Amino acid sequence: MTEYLDGALMPTGAAAEPLRRATQYTGEPGCIADARAFAEVFLEQLRSEWCALIDARSRGDLLLLVSELVTNADRHSHGPYVLDLEGSKDEVAVTVYDSSAAVPRLFVKDPARIGGHGLEIVHALATEVIVERVPVGKWIKAVFRLRP
Repeated sequence: MTEYLDGALMPTGAAAEPLRRATQYTGEPGCIADARAFAEVFLEQLRSEWCALIDARSRGDLLLLVSELVTNADRHSHGPYVLDLEGSKDEVAVTVYDSSAAVPRLFVKDPARIGGHGLEIVHALATEVIVERVPVGKWIKAVFRLRP
């Protein structure tokens, strides 16, 4: 069945595709800040197109999640890396593809340790974290639930 909405044909019952944007970084200085800015634009588009309710805390936590994943790729891969964002009104999946086949380690919590807390932060913020090796490296996907 088809409904008319402002003169346009709209199939009923069809699921909308999530908003998805991706970009590539070379590891040059400023890439992490650029990735955060890219995520800011994505969130604004998600808010305006998907009517996602994104409060200041969700925005800050998601930008921290992006920073941690991109920083990991920047430090540990020997080549370009890709940031892929996919979202709906309820959640955002942040996926980073890089050329390093090394799977990141989640260290035991130790407040005295200097460094090595990135994956710990990712796990604290995300509802799901998946790491998978691919032929030219790996990807890490963290699913972040938006809070109204």
